[in-house]
Amino acid sequence: MMADAVRRTMLITGASAGIGAALARDYARRGWDLVVTARRTERLEALRTEIGGAYGVRVACVTADLMEDGAVDGLLAEIAGQGLTIDGLVNNAGYGHPGLFLDSSWEEHERFNRLMVGVVVEATHKLLPGMVERGFGRVMNVASLAGHMPGSRGHTLYAAVKAYLIKFSQSLNVELDGTGVHVSALCPGFTLTEFHDVNSTRDGIDRLPGYMVMSAEECARLGADALEDNVDVFIPGKVNRTIARLGRVLPQQRVKRMMLKRSESYRNMGDGR
Repeated sequence: MMADAVRRTMLITGASAGIGAALARDYARRGWDLVVTARRTERLEALRTEIGGAYGVRVACVTADLMEDGAVDGLLAEIAGQGLTIDGLVNNAGYGHPGLFLDSSWEEHERFNRLMVGVVVEATHKLLPGMVERGFGRVMNVASLAGHMPGSRGHTLYAAVKAYLIKFSQSLNVELDGTGVHVSALCPGFTLTEFHDVNSTRDGIDRLPGYMVMSAEECARLGADALEDNVDVFIPGKVNRTIARLGRVLPQQRVKRMMLKRSESYRNMGDGR
């Protein structure tokens, strides 16, 4: 546990479930105070009760829909109004948008890009100066193994934004070298969360062999360790790292065919296939 004199506060977006909630528990175990935000107030309150009781840390809940205009400014203003200083940021809020690119409206794609890219960059840009000034900071961008693989059908924007987060994190890690601020992209593979219930891929995930699926708790623990070690891009799990490595060294057309075959086995393609 951190001594009161050096207590740090971590802001975690999308903290109501899945990897976000697992990261909240893990950072509380490490002695961090927390600000958790998501759209579901009751989930946040339940998490606060659980974590506060188990670890004795301070947990502030801020309900926010980060896809709304001005949401980041509103979130940061509320945090500042509570007299809190953010020492760490986990950009975890996100979702999967299943189906083919032309099957969704531009408004749906715009909202997706706003949350998955725009909010991440805005929140990071607005919180980094204080971290640099204080000589301490932690920024984790939750990306995905998908960001390391060739694009596949029915995965149009998701893999693209995750690849963006990987490069964004790498660049920031280099730029902030020596400042005391660590930046890391966490790139989970298949992880057991309600994410797959939301995007209608639960049945397919349940059919995957056990060695391909990781618990949210293990993913969070390994990701937090990697951030503390200032690993710029971290893929948890030997199987996931092997998949990423094969994606780089095998002929791209072969990998694309493999991706298509695998995606059709678990992903809602949006066209009956």
